[in-house]
Amino acid sequence: MWVLRGILVVALGCALAHGLAGSAHQSPAARGDSHTIPAPEERVDINAATLDQLMKVPGMTRTWAERIVRYRPYRGKNELVDRGIVTSQVYDRIKDYIIAHRTKP
Repeated sequence: MWVLRGILVVALGCALAHGLAGSAHQSPAARGDSHTIPAPEERVDINAATLDQLMKVPGMTRTWAERIVRYRPYRGKNELVDRGIVTSQVYDRIKDYIIAHRTKP
């Protein structure tokens, strides 16, 4: 009887662990997050936006917005991480809300 209970406990623990680990790899929409990606024309241009416009980006802080403005221009939004302007965690929060239009010479 104790052996059967032990097997059931281990099986239940494995099933729960698999369920929790699987949810970490789901998209935000599959997890029920209300994260909607704006259309490209609605994204904030990191090369032209004011500090106040950057502050409207979800997950943005004043410190990160000031750094983005200070180190312009950018050829692509990925340069924020490549050049050390923001951390990869910050970039993951804001990447869907920003765009880097290339400046015309």
